[in-house]
Amino acid sequence: MPQNNTLKDNHANSELGGEEWPWSKAAKNPAPGLASLQWTPGPLGRAIPVGSRLDVGALQADQAELVPKAETKLYHRRWLMLFLFSAVSASNAFMWLQYSIISNIFMRFYNIDSLAIDWLSLIYLVTYIPLILPVLWLLDNRGIRDVVLVGSAFNCIGAWIKTGSAGPNLFPVTCFGQFMCSVATVFILGIPSYLASLWFGEEEVSTACSIGVLGNQLGIAIGFLVPPILVPNVDDLDQLAHHISIMFYITAGVATLLFILVIFVFQERPKLPPTQAQATARSIPPEQYSYTASILRLLRNKPFILLIITYGLNVGCFYAVGTLLNRMIIEHYPGEEVNAGRIGLTIVIAGMVGSLICGIWLDKTKTYKQTTLAVYFMSLVGMIVYAATLNLQHLWVVFITAGALGFFMTGYLPLGFEFAVELTYPESEGTSSGLLNCSAQVFGIIFTICQGKIMDRFGTLAGNIFLCVFLLIGTIITGLIKSDLRRQNANKLAKAAVSENKVEGQMSGQDYGATALITQPQTPPSQA
Repeated sequence: MPQNNTLKDNHANSELGGEEWPWSKAAKNPAPGLASLQWTPGPLGRAIPVGSRLDVGALQADQAELVPKAETKLYHRRWLMLFLFSAVSASNAFMWLQYSIISNIFMRFYNIDSLAIDWLSLIYLVTYIPLILPVLWLLDNRGIRDVVLVGSAFNCIGAWIKTGSAGPNLFPVTCFGQFMCSVATVFILGIPSYLASLWFGEEEVSTACSIGVLGNQLGIAIGFLVPPILVPNVDDLDQLAHHISIMFYITAGVATLLFILVIFVFQERPKLPPTQAQATARSIPPEQYSYTASILRLLRNKPFILLIITYGLNVGCFYAVGTLLNRMIIEHYPGEEVNAGRIGLTIVIAGMVGSLICGIWLDKTKTYKQTTLAVYFMSLVGMIVYAATLNLQHLWVVFITAGALGFFMTGYLPLGFEFAVELTYPESEGTSSGLLNCSAQVFGIIFTICQGKIMDRFGTLAGNIFLCVFLLIGTIITGLIKSDLRRQNANKLAKAAVSENKVEGQMSGQDYGATALITQPQTPPSQA
């Protein structure tokens, strides 16, 4: 399969070769408001430095360079691509929690301790860390279709392996099946923001990303709800094995259907790009992009590094709560396995609503820093209230507080993805999302193990206070992140330049693509 240049949206950089164009007046009289920007006409690959601090007003006043628009189009089938991916993500997320939400049942069935059950969830987090960089390389070099296809294949294989583990002495088999499903997660988890930018227009990209995240949350919700229904807590082990087998076969059937649909339906990219940035990306030679250099640039981006830490703290807390929820509820409400699943469902359903609302809000307002900080703070408040009310012996109170916690904590997920894209433009959305998720897996492992140990020794309240402390730290760090909205500034600059409908210099009648690239300030070229 040939390399896909569409994947290089946001990868173009100041290394593009060719003759440089003269500086505009705006570059000579920089105005505050935007990060360093650079124009690149696509086919010629010529870099046009436009100053170190340039805003739209200066552009319009000084008649900055215009690059005529390429043809763009939004296809109806973009929604099919999004919902098919979301279904694959949901299937994989379901298998993440199908053990932990009925952990007491599986502990008795396999005759294992609680830590062994916790590791069936933690394996998803552990596998992600060493595999994410190779998968990001595959995404950049082979394309989104191949990545989603491989992810759905691993998901299907793992599901079928687990159908052979419905026996008290077959715990190693179920571990191997869960491991295969965890490999699938690496190919799936960071795709939403990338898929959204590849198929969706500027005014709907955040909403599309939220829907992609929502698919994963839907799978978690089903994982909370369905296992307690399909696998009741019966005493007879043979009957219990039958119920477990039914659950495994249902999940394997769904995973197989989705794998077949991905093979025949899922497409790499639309024929015409949805935005000008995507149009220009198709003209960028793949040799102009260095994967290693991109990673290094991201790791030198201080606001993004702070976001990596805060995202990991927030989502790591969510992973710990999701993994240990059954143990929390059963400790205070013995025999309420089904309601534990329903509480988990409430957390995720509320979070799905929060994710969608946050995505729509970002598309309307573009207030990334303010919204992220507000939602992070409310996640902290929600965790404090949940921890304080868990032992009141009123399940309806737990439903309400858990729903509020889920609304904000899960609603934060698409905010983190989209804020990262803004801070790291023009780097790959897949790379920034992958690094965020890697941080979440690391903190998720640490928090789940530590909170589990604290709960065993000091009780659930102490374990939840442990999480509250780190959410407080994350809130403070979020307030320190510099709001450098590079993608939004670049879009404003592109629109302003196109509206001028004039070009400085001779363009030889060529039809050029347009993009704005963020670079370091450059020295004006000497005149020949």
